[in-house]
Amino acid sequence: MFPDVGVTAVFVLWLLALTPIHAQPINDFKNTIGSRIEATTIIGGDYGVSGGAFTSVNNNSGNVDVNISKFGGQGDIYPIRPLGDMGIGWQPELQGSMGYLTAKKNYNSGTVLDGDQNENKTFAIQFGGGARFWFCDSFSIAPTLMGMYGHTENSYTANSAFGLANQAQAKQLGLIDWNVDTWTIRPALDVQYQYVWHRTIFTLSSDPTYFYTESFNSSSPNVDVNGNSVSWENKLDVDMPLGVELFGHELRTGGYFSRTDLYDGLREGLNTDYLYQVQGRLVLDFLDQLWKVQYIGIGVTYMWSDDFNGWSIGADVAFRF
Repeated sequence: MFPDVGVTAVFVLWLLALTPIHAQPINDFKNTIGSRIEATTIIGGDYGVSGGAFTSVNNNSGNVDVNISKFGGQGDIYPIRPLGDMGIGWQPELQGSMGYLTAKKNYNSGTVLDGDQNENKTFAIQFGGGARFWFCDSFSIAPTLMGMYGHTENSYTANSAFGLANQAQAKQLGLIDWNVDTWTIRPALDVQYQYVWHRTIFTLSSDPTYFYTESFNSSSPNVDVNGNSVSWENKLDVDMPLGVELFGHELRTGGYFSRTDLYDGLREGLNTDYLYQVQGRLVLDFLDQLWKVQYIGIGVTYMWSDDFNGWSIGADVAFRF
C-alpha cells in the first residue's frame, strides 16, 4: 500500500547520473507520483473507506506504516416525500468526511537507503450530497456529488551514505520535501436493497464512484496531479436488535462485509486491484430519544488486500436527520 516516493526520487537521481537524457526519468517520476498523491488523498479523505492503522506486506526494502484518522459519514434526511404522482419517494442526503493520513517508511538494512526515512502526510476534507429515491419499501438509489480538498506534504530524512550524497540534488529538483494542494470531484450512485426479518435489517448495496483530481498549487514543478479513478464497492450490512437494554437503551449488534474494486489512478497508486473490509459493532439505540442520533457505540474494522492489511477501532455513530 502507498508505494514509496523516496525510492522513486533516488532512482531518478541514479538514472540522471548514468545518462545525459534527463527528461525520461523525470517524466516517469511525475507520472508515478501523481497517481500516488491522488490515491492517498482519496483514501485519507473519502468517507467510504475506514480509518485505522495499516502495514504494507509486500515490500522488500521495508514496510510502509500508514495511519488514518477520520471522521465523517452520510445520512438521509427524513421524512420520505412523494415525488409528484409517480409513486416514487425521495429524501435529501448529506455526506461529508475529514481525514488525516500519515504514510511512513523506514528502509531496511541491506539496501543502499539503509536508515533513511520517507514520510507523506495528507489532510483532506470533503462535503456534498444528493437525494435518495425509493421505488418501493426495499429498493432505492442515491445519486450524489461531492467535492474534496487535499493537502499533501513529503519529507525525506537521509541517513545512508547514498541518501546523504543525493539529498540536496533531489530537493533542488523538487523530488523530495515538496507539498501540493489538490481538488477532487466525486460523483457516485449508491444502489440499495433492504430486507427486514424479525427486526433484523439486511442491506445489500452497490456503490460505483468516480474521482477526478487535479493539483492547483505545488512547491515543485515535478509534482503534478491530473488523474481519474474509479472505485466500486459492494457491501452486505446486517443490523440486529438484541432485545436487551443498557442505560435505558436497546443494544444492537451487526456489521458489514464489503469488497471494493479499484481502477485507474487508485489501482496504480495503491498497487492493488481491490480492498476487503469486515466490521463488527455493538451500539445503543437512541432513535427518537436523542436529537438526530440513531445509535452510538463501538466498531472494529479489519481491511486487507494482496499488498497490505490493517485494522481500526473507534466510535460508531449513525445519524438520522
